[in-house]
Amino acid sequence: MISITEHSGIYTLECRQLIQWPIEKAWDFFSSPLNLAKITPAKMGFTVTSKNLDKIYPGQIISYQVGILPLIKTNWVTEITYVNSPNYFVDEQRIGPYSLWHHEHLFEETEKGLLMTDRVSYQIPFGRIGSFLTGRMIKKQLLEIFNYRIKILENLTKPV
Repeated sequence: MISITEHSGIYTLECRQLIQWPIEKAWDFFSSPLNLAKITPAKMGFTVTSKNLDKIYPGQIISYQVGILPLIKTNWVTEITYVNSPNYFVDEQRIGPYSLWHHEHLFEETEKGLLMTDRVSYQIPFGRIGSFLTGRMIKKQLLEIFNYRIKILENLTKPV
């Protein structure tokens, strides 16, 4: 399930998905920045440009290149600001296309499987003008990315 809400010029995307992995396996997969490219649509040209990315830790800076529009790539730099293994971690944009990007990754064991929640609070640059000009396009792109992620994870986490 994916939803996007708006409050005070900040948008919050929330994506919830049950997966059939133990929490430790999910943590190992999602806490490795190198796996992010595996769950991002190929057309975005997502590339991790940082080196030595075995495991995340608070204060870690991770750099990427990503296509935000056809033929337009940008650098994106995030910082891992909080880690509580294996329950959640937070990354925040330091350099990139958003005025604000705060991404919480939460993992909760339930009777039906592991509930994985992504909660992204973001703000589009240039205030109301930026939202008016690009808001729908950004919302569509984020929904596409997270729907793609859901499909990939359904295939990756199928019980054998």
